[in-house]
Amino acid sequence: MASVQESSPPSLGDFSPISVRAMVSMSVFAVGLGAVSAFLSLILLRLIALFTNLCYFQRLSFAPVTPAQHHLGPWALLVPVAGALVIGLMARFGSERIRGHGIPEAIEAILLRGSVVQPRVALLKPISAAISIGSGGPFGAEGPIIMTGGSVGSLLAQFFHLTSSERKTLLVAGAAAGMAATFDSPIASVLLAVELLLFEWKPRSLIPVALAAATAATLRHYLLGAGPLFPTGAHPAFIGPLGLVACAGAGLCAGIFSGLLTRLVYAMEDAFGRLPVHWMWWPAIGAVAVGAGGLVFPPALGVGYDLIGSLLAGHATGRMVAGILLVKSVIWAIALGSGTSGGVLAPLLMMGGALGALESAFLPNLGPGFWPLISMAAILGGTMRAPFTGVVFALELTHDLNVLLPLLVAVVVAEAFTVVVLPRSILTEKLARRGFHLSREYAVDPLEQLAVRDVMHPEPLVGAADGLVAYPHEPLRMVAYRMAESDRTRLPVVDASGRPIGHVTLQDLLQARRRALEEDRLRERVLTIPARPPLSGAIGDLTDD
Repeated sequence: MASVQESSPPSLGDFSPISVRAMVSMSVFAVGLGAVSAFLSLILLRLIALFTNLCYFQRLSFAPVTPAQHHLGPWALLVPVAGALVIGLMARFGSERIRGHGIPEAIEAILLRGSVVQPRVALLKPISAAISIGSGGPFGAEGPIIMTGGSVGSLLAQFFHLTSSERKTLLVAGAAAGMAATFDSPIASVLLAVELLLFEWKPRSLIPVALAAATAATLRHYLLGAGPLFPTGAHPAFIGPLGLVACAGAGLCAGIFSGLLTRLVYAMEDAFGRLPVHWMWWPAIGAVAVGAGGLVFPPALGVGYDLIGSLLAGHATGRMVAGILLVKSVIWAIALGSGTSGGVLAPLLMMGGALGALESAFLPNLGPGFWPLISMAAILGGTMRAPFTGVVFALELTHDLNVLLPLLVAVVVAEAFTVVVLPRSILTEKLARRGFHLSREYAVDPLEQLAVRDVMHPEPLVGAADGLVAYPHEPLRMVAYRMAESDRTRLPVVDASGRPIGHVTLQDLLQARRRALEEDRLRERVLTIPARPPLSGAIGDLTDD
C-alpha cells in the first residue's frame, strides 16, 4: 500500500483539513440539487393529487383533494387494493428498493452501498409513492421525496470522479432539500440529516447540505407558497413549573405510544413474513385493511394534512381523535409492515396531534392546539430518535417560538423512554433485521483525546527509516490512519527537527480505548469531607493548657 510521506509536523485544528476547491465544487452541486429537489417535491405533490383524483373521483386534475371526500361508497374498499397491486408489480419487476418509507433505504444506501443508488429507483420511487398515497395509502409524501432527492444526489455524484464520502454528502443534500421543500423546514431538514443520515458533524458535509436545504426552501415559496404549513395562534411565552411538569407527562405518554407504534409496525412485518405467498402480494393484502379502515373513518386515508391543521387549530372532535388513534394508527402499521411505499413523518405528526388532543381534556388549558403540538413533536422525536429534529420541525411548521421550552421537555422525555425500553428505533430496526448493526451515538474518538507523547516509548527504533513518522503532539487518530495506510504496526517518533526521540506501536493505541472504558466504568469519589477531630480530645487539650 502507498505510504504517506511526512516532511514536517502536520498542523492541527478543530476539523480535518478541507480542500477549498472541493468545498466550492460540492457547494455548487448542492445548490443545484436544492433547486432540483424543490421541483421534484412539487412534481410529487402534483402526482399525488393526480392519482387521488383518478382513483377516487375518476377525473384528470392536479387540484389538491383528499380521499375522504369520495362518493364511491363500499367500492372504495377496492381502491387501495388496486393501487397496492400496482406497487407490488413495480417492486417485483422494477426495483425492490422502492419498498418502505424512504429513510431506512437512504441509510442503507449510505452505509452499505457506498451511497450508490440505482437510476430506476429515482424514477420509480416517486411514482410508486404517488400511487400508494393517491389510492388511499395512509402515508406522507416526505419519506419518498427524501429518498427521491437522495437518489438524484447520488446519481449526480456517480457522473463525477468523487469519493464515497462526497457521494454521501450529495445524497444527503438531495434528501434534506426534498424535506425542506415539502415542509418549508430547512433547519429541521439539516438536523434530520445530521441525526439520521450523515453520521458525522463535519463542515465538508454540513455546509453543502445546509446550502441545498436553504435553496429548496427558498424556491418553495415560489412553487408552493410561503408561510408556515400549519399556522397556529401564539401560545403563552411561559407556562410555569406546573405546565412544564405536564409537558413531561405528555412526553412520557408520547414515548409509550411511540414504543407501541414501533412494536406494532414490526409485528405486522413479521406477520406478513409468515404468509405463504410472495412479498409482491403483501401490499395488496395489507391494502384490504386500509380500505376497510377507510370505510370506517374516511379521513384516515391519504396524507391528512388537513387533519393535522385542524388538530393544531384546536378543532379536534371526539370522532376525529378516536378515528386517528384507533383506525389511522392500525392501518398505517399494517400498510407499512406490508412493505408498500410511503412516508412516516406526516402520520406520526397526525397521531401525535390526536394524542395531544385527547390529553388536553385533563391537562392545563394553555391555548388551542397547545397539547397537540407538544405531543406531535414528542411522538416524532421519540419514534425516530431525533430529538432536535422533532423540536425544530414543530417550530418551523407553526412559527410559534413560545413553545420552544415545552417542546424540549416533552421531546427529551419521550426519547428517554424509548431509548430505555427499545434497543432500536423504527428506522434502525429495519436495518438490524437485514443483519446490519447501526450505532447512533456521537462522541469524540478516544484516539483523538490522547497525543503520541502520552503513550510513546522513549527508545528510538533501531534502523527505522524516517520516511513515515509520528510527532509527539499528534493525536493518536492520525497515527492510526497512517498505520492503516502503510500496513505498519509501529512508527518512529521524531521532533520538529526530525530527530528520533522514541517510537509508538499499535498496542499503544489501545491505551486510549482502555482509558475510555475506565471513564465509563470506574467509579471514584473525587472530593471528600475531612473528618472533624474528636470532641473529647479537644476538651482534654484545653484542660491540659
